[in-house]
Amino acid sequence: MFDENTLIASVFWGAIGSGFFIYGWKQKSAVPLGTGVVMVGLSYFVGSALYMSLAEAGTLVVMYWMKKQGH
Repeated sequence: MFDENTLIASVFWGAIGSGFFIYGWKQKSAVPLGTGVVMVGLSYFVGSALYMSLAEAGTLVVMYWMKKQGH
């Protein structure tokens, strides 16, 4: 099911998501914590490197927008 590109993308986005999760946990901030959970989940469940990267980038855009709104 996984090819090399999907595996590399999954490790890359999962690591970034883990970083957001840890940051959100330590800072007691829901937006980065939720972003980390979503990013790790997407890296686990999406089977295409392209779709995974697009979904992860969209997640980061939503997180940025929410932080700009003051959440």
